[in-house]
Amino acid sequence: MAMIEISGLLLLFLLGLLAGGVWIAIALLACGWVGMQFVAGGIPAGSVLATTIWGNSASWTLAALPLFIWMGEILFRTRLSEEMFRGLAPWLNRIPGRLMHVNVLACGIFGSVSGSSAATCATVAKIALPELKKRGYDEKLALGSLAGAGTLGILIPPSITMVVYAVAANVSIIQVFLAGFLPGLLVMVLYSGYIAIWSMANPDKAPPPEPPSTFRHKLKESANLIPVSLLIALIFAALLFGWATATECAAWGVVASVGIAWWSGSLSWQAFWLSVMGTVRVTCMIMLILAGASFMSTSMAYTGIPAALATWVDGLHLSPYALVAALTVMYIILGTALDGLSMIVLTTTVVIPMIKSAGFDPVWFGIFLVLVVEMAEVSPPVGFNLFVLQTMSGKDSNFVALASLPFFFLLVVAVAIITIFPDIVMILPRLAFPA
Repeated sequence: MAMIEISGLLLLFLLGLLAGGVWIAIALLACGWVGMQFVAGGIPAGSVLATTIWGNSASWTLAALPLFIWMGEILFRTRLSEEMFRGLAPWLNRIPGRLMHVNVLACGIFGSVSGSSAATCATVAKIALPELKKRGYDEKLALGSLAGAGTLGILIPPSITMVVYAVAANVSIIQVFLAGFLPGLLVMVLYSGYIAIWSMANPDKAPPPEPPSTFRHKLKESANLIPVSLLIALIFAALLFGWATATECAAWGVVASVGIAWWSGSLSWQAFWLSVMGTVRVTCMIMLILAGASFMSTSMAYTGIPAALATWVDGLHLSPYALVAALTVMYIILGTALDGLSMIVLTTTVVIPMIKSAGFDPVWFGIFLVLVVEMAEVSPPVGFNLFVLQTMSGKDSNFVALASLPFFFLLVVAVAIITIFPDIVMILPRLAFPA
């Protein structure tokens, strides 16, 4: 059977399992198992399954995953996230859009210490939505900005998605982390710019400015930002100056977040236990997806489909920009059916050779991939952020999806900008690791 027919059959089988409601990880494992049946030579699928899962999961690098998740869970379960919102709010009263910008800033700050898009979106939404609704802000813009800005949790380091990509692509985690800083800032500027322009174009949908507060009051409220700011500074400094590896930074981040929460009096035994259990659930989900995706990737390698696909794409002789455009469309389509981690692990081994041959750096491609995964987070029907906001707001999925649409297109703009100006991504890794 020709490679194109095998790949089509496996794709239909995978889509059928997903459409039937089978867990993504189990669907990937099953698809990998079926793919092994097409391998000539009678290679035992069971033995390959065992060795692949063990080889890909027994990694010191992956130890950073549960630690970063735990750090975000601790902040999610304590008062630290709420204090962060209070510290940002007084400085934004005179800017068009006013408190709506808190969604972007708070997501950026919390995302830098949580590493999880869903945790970032849920935490800030829990704090911001009641406040914005009470003050009369437009609910559609509030939901859209939260859906879009919530994705900053996987773009601004440290990021779980970046760790998974670095492991799958065999590149430096620290370099990928450093590469995410400026693109993260770029996305925040695009989001805030849209909010400001929308607010000026629709003044009747925003409440009047609140009475100005004194500079002293602003400084007093800003003191609430100190704990989280110290935590971010600790992690960033350790990464930037090489004091610790990414895994060690994750461990220090957990210790620091526990210490800060205890010092502030917001850490209870119940909150601590809930953070542990939340970490276990999310980590198990991610590791199971990684196991399924790694087995499917190995199965695809045995069948020769990735090599055939790479040869076919190479035969198209696409220009570098055309290749990026084609990959963007491909990942947007994949994002409607798969979660971000599965997209990364399933496609990295196939796409990396194309990217290298087109002259793009694998570190740059990691940020590109994170941006298109962000699009998947706000794309129905599998957009995790849409699910989070639908649950928290009580609105239907279509309302939340339409609200997030402008921020989806802003991510497309961000991809175009970093493609035309790749130094936005690469300048920090090159400064930290000169060739």
